[in-house]
Amino acid sequence: MSGIFDNVMGKLGELADATGLSQQVHGYLARFLTPDTINTLLAQAEQAGLGDKVRSWIGDGHNLPITPDELRTLLDNQQVQAMIDRTGLPAATILPVLAHLLPEAVNAQTPQGSVPPKTA
Repeated sequence: MSGIFDNVMGKLGELADATGLSQQVHGYLARFLTPDTINTLLAQAEQAGLGDKVRSWIGDGHNLPITPDELRTLLDNQQVQAMIDRTGLPAATILPVLAHLLPEAVNAQTPQGSVPPKTA
């Protein structure tokens, strides 16, 4: 089953790249993933029972995958609406791409295996 999911996510990633959606989401994530938002994301993950997954993205080991459904339980409605407003696309389109891109984006923002300190 995991192989099928990985294959679907890979194809979705290719489609997102081909349509420019991946670039839009990357741009959003670059602005979104500050130390404050990473800490908020981690707190939300703990509440949603997904703390292990998000901590794996922050740590220096393997990034655990997240499904669009898990991501929907992790993010609040305001966060999802902000992505919809920014891209003009429905959540059903954005969440699978975000599930594919978010683990690596958080990992890239935490290169030392921890959340960087807040900037003034």
